[in-house]
Amino acid sequence: MKTTLTRIALIGAALLAAISFANATDTEFGSLQITAPAIRATLPNQPVAGGFMIVTNTGSVADSLVGGSAEFAADVQIHEMAVENDVMKMRELSRGLEIPPGGSVELKPGGYHVMFMKIAEPMKDGETRTVNLVFEKAGTVEVEFDVRDMRPGMDDMDKKKMNHDHSDMKPDHPDEKHDHSEMKHDHNG
Repeated sequence: MKTTLTRIALIGAALLAAISFANATDTEFGSLQITAPAIRATLPNQPVAGGFMIVTNTGSVADSLVGGSAEFAADVQIHEMAVENDVMKMRELSRGLEIPPGGSVELKPGGYHVMFMKIAEPMKDGETRTVNLVFEKAGTVEVEFDVRDMRPGMDDMDKKKMNHDHSDMKPDHPDEKHDHSEMKHDHNG
């Protein structure tokens, strides 16, 4: 019984991951592939937003992501987060981010990312935004980025505030009990 529940949970997690990236428009041009482009949703009056993706170079020569442009931002820069003297710092990569031949680079929160500066309006969860990314050798490519709420624990199921009922749950073992006293539930549908 426990093995079956574990398999169901793993299958469910895999399907949820696939669905959560289903809206992103993967882009391929030349020897570069851009997978799962996403922008973090912002708060009203927030002046910047972060962009994330995976860039894969299937070619035999390195290329570099050097910048970009977007109608919703005054400037588009390539940044990294790095620890210097035990302090996390963010800085622009003025020479760009190298994508090695036959390799991939993941732009993600807390690491490399695209920084959209002086954004004109909030980035709202569920929107799609067009961004022109500039590569040193491949040139400019238009990419559709999904805007997503990326706060910890805010996956698609949390955002929909699903109602759920545990009354039919049975413990895996007869002597096992489910304690819900510490769990927080949102039943506002």
